[in-house]
Amino acid sequence: MPRAEKLTIAAICEDLDIARSTFYDWRQKGRAPKCMRLPNGDLRVRRAEYDRWLATLEDAS
Repeated sequence: MPRAEKLTIAAICEDLDIARSTFYDWRQKGRAPKCMRLPNGDLRVRRAEYDRWLATLEDAS
């Protein structure tokens, strides 16, 4: 079974063209995708979670 791809915060910020501080602001406000904290303290986001989160942002109109 293939392992799920995990994205770094830097990769997400680059993809969204936002500052790292913006991502952490969204995270503090509960607006960012769910993250996992690695034993070394770094954060990662599963690709499937990121894609799911992006889908929730699509304009329904």
